[in-house]
Amino acid sequence: MTKIVPIESIVGKIVFLRGEKVLLDRDFAELYGVKTKVLKQAVRRNIKRFPSDFMFELFKEEFENWRSQFVTSNSDKMGLRYKPMVFTEQGVEIR
Repeated sequence: MTKIVPIESIVGKIVFLRGEKVLLDRDFAELYGVKTKVLKQAVRRNIKRFPSDFMFELFKEEFENWRSQFVTSNSDKMGLRYKPMVFTEQGVEIR
């Protein structure tokens, strides 16, 4: 059975990076009902299916800047421990 996700719950998770509207890996994984670790493993095993216009990882400087905006690495406050993968609109489309 296909679960319909309200558009409002997706729009609130979209962030703007490198001139692109993207979803963080953890938000993308949540949409599919899998753990972030599982999603990242699947992407790495099939990396040729994810060109840079579909998905990219934050640069070290981008990641450090993102983390510096939060006092603690708390997922509720968007704190991150590891560089996230981010998925562009093309990467999020289901094929």
